[in-house]
Amino acid sequence: MLRFANLIGLSLLAAAPAVAQEVNLYSARHYDSDLRIYENFTAQTGIQVNVIEGSDQQLLQRLQTEGVNSPADLFITVDGGRLHQAVLAGVFQPAESAVLEARVPEAFQHPDNLWFGLSARARVIFTRSDEERPAWLDDYEDLADPRLEGEICIRSSSNIYNISLMAELIDVMGPEAAQDWAQGVANNLARTPQGGDRDQLRALAAGECSVAVSNTYYWGALAASDNPEDVAVAEAVSFFYPNQGNRGAHVNISGVGLTAHAPNSENAVRFMEYLVSDEAQQIFADSNNEFPIVPGVEIHGPVAPFTEFLSSGVNVSVYGLNAGAATDTFDRAAFP
Repeated sequence: MLRFANLIGLSLLAAAPAVAQEVNLYSARHYDSDLRIYENFTAQTGIQVNVIEGSDQQLLQRLQTEGVNSPADLFITVDGGRLHQAVLAGVFQPAESAVLEARVPEAFQHPDNLWFGLSARARVIFTRSDEERPAWLDDYEDLADPRLEGEICIRSSSNIYNISLMAELIDVMGPEAAQDWAQGVANNLARTPQGGDRDQLRALAAGECSVAVSNTYYWGALAASDNPEDVAVAEAVSFFYPNQGNRGAHVNISGVGLTAHAPNSENAVRFMEYLVSDEAQQIFADSNNEFPIVPGVEIHGPVAPFTEFLSSGVNVSVYGLNAGAATDTFDRAAFP
């Protein structure tokens, strides 16, 4: 379902001529907290932010259909694999900005400036808080250890977060070792994958498995919830960052790209630069339990004590480049 903000309807936005003091955003993020960022930017610059929200596939298809007539200046989506799909679809153009290049770490920006990261989350390993983690369980590779047979809760292999994780593992481990890993984890599943990341944590807390895989911000959402049952789940589990003794943990992002036919490109780049300001980065992090993409930004909330860790440094573009190989790897392992 598409959602419209700032009283800009889809047909009106599409028909309206370009106005100097506006920027039109298609966003696959669905967080009310993002509205604060738009409002702050408008208050500081006088540039109105017109927003259409929808699924990544809806918005990408719309951009392709609209072509040169698209009113969109920017496209925001979640996950490096989805950003790569937009690159392949040809809906981005390079955004030339020394501010963006300087503030966004190299691993979280496209090599040709077609997109830049906005916020980050790590895909980590969880165990139950009342049980001591096995001394040998440190890395993603250890999830394939036969000692975890029947013990792992994780989302389906068709989930984009798992596809991106596998895409990175193919890059750092090589295809053969990644294939062995996929088979090992498939053998160790506690149940047929079901639900989202929060559901894996709920199953772990309930004793359905002893290990779970989830993005950090889903745990943060449970910990910050007004629902006591969610808080109880967050307290019942604990996480660690894998591969801290070697290459570092897998990190994914939400990101933004300047559209190929942006009618307000100068305003759009100015807005992109605001999105990586300390102010906007703090709102991203504090409101949705994400990590700032810009180093050194102070945040608060449940994930704030866990910002210091080693990330792999693999460029997020790899997640899209290896997505097809990742899917094939899971399929050969009969990973549900």
